[in-house]
This record gives sequence, structure tokens and C-alpha cells, in this order.
Amino acid sequence: MTREISPGLVIQGFEPPLPLSDFKLAAFDMDSTLINIECVDEIADAVGMKAEVAAITEAAMRGEIADYKESLRRRVALLKGVTVADLEQVYTERLRLNPGAEALVAAFKQAGMKILLVSGGFTFFTDRIRDRLGIDFTRSNVLEVRSGPNCGELTGRMVDQPWGDICDGEEKRKMLLETCAQLGISPHQAIAVGDGANDLPMMGAAGLSVAYHAKPKVREQANVAINGGGLDRVLEVLKS
Repeated sequence: MTREISPGLVIQGFEPPLPLSDFKLAAFDMDSTLINIECVDEIADAVGMKAEVAAITEAAMRGEIADYKESLRRRVALLKGVTVADLEQVYTERLRLNPGAEALVAAFKQAGMKILLVSGGFTFFTDRIRDRLGIDFTRSNVLEVRSGPNCGELTGRMVDQPWGDICDGEEKRKMLLETCAQLGISPHQAIAVGDGANDLPMMGAAGLSVAYHAKPKVREQANVAINGGGLDRVLEVLKS
């Protein structure tokens, strides 16, 4: 049963409040969830390709592109020639934490929970958000930067990592499960927060799924849908 318990806050599948002590891990998507932008779209703006890249991103987040990895490779290929200075400019001038992000992470940490950041975005940004919020675990993608002539420019490719090539929806789910195993907890003791179709696998594995200003497909499947207000509104369905 789906119901709106207050303006902009919809729940389904449970009766609030849930004890916060039931949860030991919170897994967050980054782009358009913890932060206000889709980083790949803003990076593309540096080479005049924002419209093209944003169209692919939007389709991928709505779940209209079956192969997320291929969609990301297509977008990153369009970033060839972007400089590290351009990335820095995106971070300093365009990237902001979404309302309630700091408060929610702080509340979870105060309750003794660990925090996981899993993103189809890039380490250039996730590492900074990790350090800024005191996040415990991260997984995201590495942009390849050219060395030698034109050093400091993106090549339009990503770098393979020990765990695999691209952090897509299945990799997010895998990382959530691996982190739960590492912590010695059940996936039902995890909260997963996201906004796009590639967040659904990890949201489906978690004990509580939260959609934040999300695509329709994600809102429909989440236990909690925050359609108005900040991320910290999830605390309205949890009790200390």
C-alpha cells in the first residue's frame, strides 16, 4: 500500500517509524542524490557537448537504455580533450551538496552506521565528497588522463580497476552486498538511497530503499520516496 504520510513524502511496504538501530549501513548514489548535478553532463559543457551527453544521461536514468556501461562509454568518449582544470571548475563552481545531505549523513554516523558511496560517476568527485562527509567506503569510475603531450587532458576513456571496468547498477548492488559481508551484517540492515534506474539493483537488495527526487520507475519501487524537501526527510520515518 502506497500512501503520502506528509507533503512530498510517500511510503510503501512498511509502517513507520522504523528503529534507526535496525540499520548499520547506508549506501548512497552521488549524482543528483548526494549532490545537485550530474557530473558527466557538467564536464561535457566544457567541450560544448552538454546537450548530447545530458540526453544520454537522462535516458539511462529513466531506464530507457539497457546497457548502462555502453551508455557511459559513449558519454565519456565525448569528454575527450576536457582538462583537469575543467574538472576542478565543475567541482568548485557547480557542485553542491543537496539539501539535507550533511545532516542525514551526520545523523546516520551518530547512530553508529557506516556510509557507502557508490557512483556511476568519477573518483575525481567521489573522493572529495568522501573526504568532505567522512564517508567510509566508495566505488566509482576512474577517468583516464593523458600523460606526455597534452598532459592533463581526458582521453575519452576510463581506467579498468581491480574490481572491474565500470560501476553500473549491478556493481552497486555487488558493492553493497560485499560491504555488508565485510561488516558482518545482513543486507536487510542496509539503507540504499538513489534517484536513477541504475540504483534499483542496490535498492532492491537493501532493507530500506529511498528514492530522492527520483525518476518515476524508481519512485514506484522504493519504500520511501522523497518528492519534496531534503534528503534528511528520511529521518521522518525512522526513530532513534
